Amino acid sequence: MTTQHSLGSAQQTVESIFAVLEEGSKKEYLGEDISQLEHSLQAAQQARDSQADDETVIAALLHDIGQFCDGQTAMNIMAEASDLNDKAASTNTVKVGVKGHEYIGGQYLRKLGFSEKVAQLVEAHVVAKRYLTATDKAYYDGLSSASKASLKYQGGPFSEDQVKEFERDPLFKEKVQLRLWDDKAKVVGLDLPGLESYKDMTIRHLQRESLQQ
Repeated sequence: MTTQHSLGSAQQTVESIFAVLEEGSKKEYLGEDISQLEHSLQAAQQARDSQADDETVIAALLHDIGQFCDGQTAMNIMAEASDLNDKAASTNTVKVGVKGHEYIGGQYLRKLGFSEKVAQLVEAHVVAKRYLTATDKAYYDGLSSASKASLKYQGGPFSEDQVKEFERDPLFKEKVQLRLWDDKAKVVGLDLPGLESYKDMTIRHLQRESLQQ
């Protein structure tokens, strides 16, 4: 069931999810020399700099939120996914950091009341990598060592049929762009605005979504 939000509950939800992200300041980002929080903030800043809409900026900020879900939350989400086997067969979206973290993150955000667009962008940042490695050799060559190592666990590059299917997605361009921001969000020592600068935007988003339900 999706959460509905008054101003107060939207604020509470944002404070809670940002507190989870703050924990990321204490965790390394999967073989890189920056923290999970720094990585998330760098991805979101790129979205801002590109004048992306609020939903895309929020998705960039929260794209790895599935890494932070506690074990019970993750288990519940995976158990509720009756179509998980079909999803895994079609996209093979697994296995770096928290198992299926992109899928867990998307489902988690839906439950909290975030838009379908935000959830889909979060869910796609792994499959977009598989698309790009299938269609752009220069993209693969530019991946970090950690990202190259994780690719084989994520299903490897797409097949020709998978490429064509992905390109028909209405959010295809946004999903690819989010992946590109993700890949570039690994700069050591970059000074950027913190989570607080995204708070009002995220609260407004949750309120808008609640009114549309």
